[in-house]
Amino acid sequence: MRNLMKASALVALAAHLAAGISLNVSDKASIKNAASTIAHGLMTYYTGNITNTETTIGVLPSPYYWWEAGAMWGAMLDYYHYTSDSSYNNVTTQALLSQVGPLYDYMVPWHQKDEGNDDQAFWGFATMSAAEKDLPQPTVGNYSWVQLTENLWNTQVRRWDTSACNGGLKWQIFPFNNGYNYKNSVSNGAFFQLSARLARFTGNQTYIEWANRTYDWMKNVGLIDPGYHIFDGADELRNCSDQDQIIWTYNAGIALYGAAVLYNYTNGSALWAERTEGFLSATANFFTPYDNASNIMYEPACETVNTCDNDQFSFKGYLSRFMWDTTVLAPFTRNVVTALLTPSARAAAIACSGGAQNTTCGQKWYVGGYDGKFGVGQQMSALETIQGLLIGGSVPPLHSSQVHLMNVVTTSSAPVSTQTKTLAKTPANSAGSSMTVGSFTWSLCLAALVVFMNVGLSPSRL
Repeated sequence: MRNLMKASALVALAAHLAAGISLNVSDKASIKNAASTIAHGLMTYYTGNITNTETTIGVLPSPYYWWEAGAMWGAMLDYYHYTSDSSYNNVTTQALLSQVGPLYDYMVPWHQKDEGNDDQAFWGFATMSAAEKDLPQPTVGNYSWVQLTENLWNTQVRRWDTSACNGGLKWQIFPFNNGYNYKNSVSNGAFFQLSARLARFTGNQTYIEWANRTYDWMKNVGLIDPGYHIFDGADELRNCSDQDQIIWTYNAGIALYGAAVLYNYTNGSALWAERTEGFLSATANFFTPYDNASNIMYEPACETVNTCDNDQFSFKGYLSRFMWDTTVLAPFTRNVVTALLTPSARAAAIACSGGAQNTTCGQKWYVGGYDGKFGVGQQMSALETIQGLLIGGSVPPLHSSQVHLMNVVTTSSAPVSTQTKTLAKTPANSAGSSMTVGSFTWSLCLAALVVFMNVGLSPSRL
């Protein structure tokens, strides 16, 4: 069977070698043109700025969940960062601000049934990138991008749960959602990475303490094994004594970049160098599905057996994003990352050969052409892999002292440093809430109230 699949892939490669988006990986103009084509294709899936209603603005239509829109806006911030094409900046900013929620922390009443800790974190990745890339500051709510990220972080730190497994974040925020008793790597890994990035950006010691605590918990509970492979999660009803050992690309990417950020933050400490190198070495699991597809990325848990869902179609994009980002803050990784992602970028461009314009991106990059699997995840994965080829000419993520800030109201308390076992008491996580007003409207109505309530929003460290 393996030989038959290799033969089929070779036939497909021969048939489609000239197809797909043109890409010369050594030419900046070619890379930008390819990224522009893919980004345009990605944005055709978003119509919220046209319909412009409280339930559609900023998010993707069904069947895509709320979190994937946050991931997409993060990819579009990367697109601007790499290419300097600002065509999508206004719509990206509009989308990010539409989802801040009534307390400016990305707890959105509309999405109680599909907002877990990991979902919320992907919006945090985007707002943190907006801060680090010096996107023009928000004009709603008197909060900067980093303060919005800190607000989000403060909701999550309050959910650190010591009632089982000696700590960790649950997958779900609300008890009425399936998965509430599951502590998964993407939620905890994302909290680890956001803590590391906030520490580097602000210099606040609380964030580095939580980054270390979260990493140590994941390791001690067995979600990170001695070979730096990251398992999906564990059931707290069994005290996390056995792990679901499925390994996903995005978990590896999230942890890798968190480690690289801390390598940079600690001025190249041996400990974080070892961990960064360990996570990078473990990414070998996600490349070369067949002998004739050397160094081409794939999703081992589902791709070759055709079981990936809409969420999983996008996972490779986050591994690419964070591998490329790692090369900036941990330069010793550059050669290995480039050797893996350059062939993947070439293969992704060839796979973007579907649709009426022969530019729609497919999922399986190793078949030598378009495989008929199209969607937001496929476009985003190809975009992040290809546009990252431009990273050598990009500006590293900034610190707070380097960004341009508006005058913001600072009435927040310090980042929370205590552990709790219960959910934060906000309108967004009260079961049975009768709120039916969209989050953007709530944000406008309650802006003044937030200032006086002082509900644990963290301070500007700028």
